[in-house]
Amino acid sequence: MSLDLVPRRLLSFPSMVPSIWDNDDDWFTAPSTQTGLSISEDEQKVYVEAALPGINPDNIEVTYQDGYVWIKGEQQEEESDKKKKYYRKASNAFSYRVAVPGEVDLNKEPEATYEHGVMKVSFMKSEASKPKRIAIKQKKQLGSGK
Repeated sequence: MSLDLVPRRLLSFPSMVPSIWDNDDDWFTAPSTQTGLSISEDEQKVYVEAALPGINPDNIEVTYQDGYVWIKGEQQEEESDKKKKYYRKASNAFSYRVAVPGEVDLNKEPEATYEHGVMKVSFMKSEASKPKRIAIKQKKQLGSGK
């Protein structure tokens, strides 16, 4: 049986030991995980979206400094039932820090919204970073006037 037929997920375990299938020279980094973070842009804005399902927006902090946006927070839950001698305490902490591509307009305040478990931060692009259409000049052809 060839190992090429086995999905890589079945062969990897969360550990600090690098996989033999990685082409990474850095053997001392933690294994990557899906973060639920995406970055997109259009002609006017740059968008950073983070999936934060079940997190109360009051427990989320968003900051922007030196070209990086930082989305962090913590959700804590406590549950108890004295009839059953049951007590549960859980917490979910997260922190995303990512570089915002391109040049953003620092004179315009970024906008952060939270809807259906998704935090979306939008930044206006600076005029210098917006695409410019370049006019094409046609030169006279040589030999047409002689």
